[in-house]
Amino acid sequence: MQKRRLGRNGPEVSAIGYGAMGFHLAYGSADTQGGLDVIRRAYDLGVTLFDTAELYGWGENEKFIGEATRGFRDDIVIATKFGFTRSYGTDSRPEHIRQVTENSLSNLGVEIIDILYQHRVDPNVPIEDVAGTVKDLIAEGKVKHFGLSEAGPQTIRRAHAVQPVAMLQTEYSVFERDVETLFPTLRELGIGFVAYSPLGRGFLTGAVKPATEYEQGDMRNGMDPRWQPGNFERNMDAVRQLGELAASKGATVAQLALAWLLAQSEDIVPIPGTRRIERLEENVGAADLALTEADLARVQEILPSGSFGDRYQGGGPQWI
Repeated sequence: MQKRRLGRNGPEVSAIGYGAMGFHLAYGSADTQGGLDVIRRAYDLGVTLFDTAELYGWGENEKFIGEATRGFRDDIVIATKFGFTRSYGTDSRPEHIRQVTENSLSNLGVEIIDILYQHRVDPNVPIEDVAGTVKDLIAEGKVKHFGLSEAGPQTIRRAHAVQPVAMLQTEYSVFERDVETLFPTLRELGIGFVAYSPLGRGFLTGAVKPATEYEQGDMRNGMDPRWQPGNFERNMDAVRQLGELAASKGATVAQLALAWLLAQSEDIVPIPGTRRIERLEENVGAADLALTEADLARVQEILPSGSFGDRYQGGGPQWI
């Protein structure tokens, strides 16, 4: 597995990471033992960046990652996040950040957190206070790197002035392009980028169903406009065309989508999530898929500005 550095001052990680949210949030029920096998297989395949959060099962996902990676903890980078309340509001008060950090250290079974993200910007807490708190945690040896998620250029700059931001994490894929407007700021400041939902929440695997065929609790059932009638059919046609291009390269749609992300810049690392070993192996294989300028142009022709339908009801977050 090739390695990439996340920004000027961030860690070196595998070109493709792993997002663990799906085991405890948004995608229905999951097999825990099967999940442990998937995480361990990911490590065997060279994956070294594993992403979790307090929000994912309120500590259960962190415990899951901690157990799965115990045998190779020193060889990998674990990222977790703070900033949500159980009512899905935001809380990035310094005292709350400290409380969540201590909980995460315990849940993960580690002495230091490699990457600590603010999960969402808190409009009620100055970002300088957030960055200052994480700066103190870094000085205390409890955190290595500070990250932001779904933050805009002003917030990034203000935070970075207090404590260097190593990476920004935001949804990015062939389907979701809005974050590209932030890339000049990231490059100027030397901040890496982690792409979550790089396979369009599964749409870009080609193994998709209409929204109503997913179980209750799965965010694709009623929460994601890209699955709704009208958008669904147009997106399916786009995936069909991407599939034809992928097939001409001896690859799958998922591999094409991940290779497309890797081709955008050397400081981008996607973190696809899956609960199946065969899908994991498929995703990791994308690191070896080289796309030509003609391939990239064809992707742009198929989806000039991303998918049909917003990624959330009412549109995505408004970055500031």
